[in-house]
Amino acid sequence: MLNRVAVLSDIHGVLPALEAVLAEPEVSAADRIVLTGDITAGPQPTQVLDRLTSLGDRVVWISGNADRELLEYRRGQRDSIPDPIAPWAAEQLREDHIDLLGQLPQSRSLPVHGLGKVLFCHATPRDDEEVVLVDSRLDRWREVLSGLDTDIRTVVCGHTHMPFVRLVDGPLVINPGSIGMPYGRAGAHWALLGPGVELRSTAFDIEAAITQVTQDSSYPEIAEWADYFLHTRATDADTLEAFAPRGGRSHAP
Repeated sequence: MLNRVAVLSDIHGVLPALEAVLAEPEVSAADRIVLTGDITAGPQPTQVLDRLTSLGDRVVWISGNADRELLEYRRGQRDSIPDPIAPWAAEQLREDHIDLLGQLPQSRSLPVHGLGKVLFCHATPRDDEEVVLVDSRLDRWREVLSGLDTDIRTVVCGHTHMPFVRLVDGPLVINPGSIGMPYGRAGAHWALLGPGVELRSTAFDIEAAITQVTQDSSYPEIAEWADYFLHTRATDADTLEAFAPRGGRSHAP
């Protein structure tokens, strides 16, 4: 049984945001650091992977749809990716990075004190790019969680880059938000589990991070990318509206 678990989701290859969260005392002291996918598709993919692998066995890795897409692109299984930065990011990865991504599971379960058996996944337990939102209809939530084992009462997912905690007809669902591409509020968002649930946000020097990322990345549109995502110019309302057709929402934002 693990006492404390830090959950980091949707890092998207942003090293300064990752470093800020790793410096948090609760993350340093956590029994495990669980990565719920979309680790690499961003401006510093190799640096982020190397930093995370340096942490050793404390890290529990889970694949996200963006990680899968980078892997498929490098293996010649697809010739395009919807995210403009992703093909560039895929080309930066070394063979050991490709091997690592190829070994990542879609989900993992761990026992956490106070929460029982917790299932960690990227989008939903059954699909790595399915969309469910904090205000998705209850029947939509029941549908996507219908295959859960009966002993799993807590599900942790990412993918939509907006933090929330809600009960869904029994199971507790947690989304820690995004480390590197948050929607709605600036900062690096993550969660601390055990014995309860804490949604956390780590502030860091945005301008310094933009300078670092811009200088460190060879992505051709890096200045625009860093300005948009690190300044969090995508609002939560705009994002909920964009996701609404896929997310089973019961009303407009």
